[in-house]
Amino acid sequence: MNTRTQTTDFTPVDQDLYAKAFQLLDPDPVPEPAAPAALAAPVQVPLTTVAPVRLTGPVEKTLTDALAFLDTHGWARYSLVHPEGARCSIGALRAAAGSRNAAYRDAGNLLLDEARRQHGKKWETIPSWNDSHSGAQVRSVWEAAIRRAHHMNI
Repeated sequence: MNTRTQTTDFTPVDQDLYAKAFQLLDPDPVPEPAAPAALAAPVQVPLTTVAPVRLTGPVEKTLTDALAFLDTHGWARYSLVHPEGARCSIGALRAAAGSRNAAYRDAGNLLLDEARRQHGKKWETIPSWNDSHSGAQVRSVWEAAIRRAHHMNI
């Protein structure tokens, strides 16, 4: 900011003369140490939006693994395990869960609830529903149950 006054008793300073005076006082100045590269200039890092990492819940994982099992080994009606390795829906759930744990129970309940949503309230068990529908209808229920588990984060 420059402030001008009406009356001045100051003598203007010749900047070149000022620089020469300091050079005479210190003819070989020690150069200032260079700033480390990290501090010299801040690195501009673009800010990007990173989606938060979402972990798959145990029910969603069980349902997804069971559907993958059906895709790999085949889907069956009227038997838990077909002699050639295919399984019904409950057999696939058991294979995916590994044991009758909470994820197995909750995945089964969600699958049966979705079957009832799509095919009526009369279904009391997964095997009875599985055996009464086509492969496409069964797959539709599996996919909807997986989406619900994902949405519910379970």
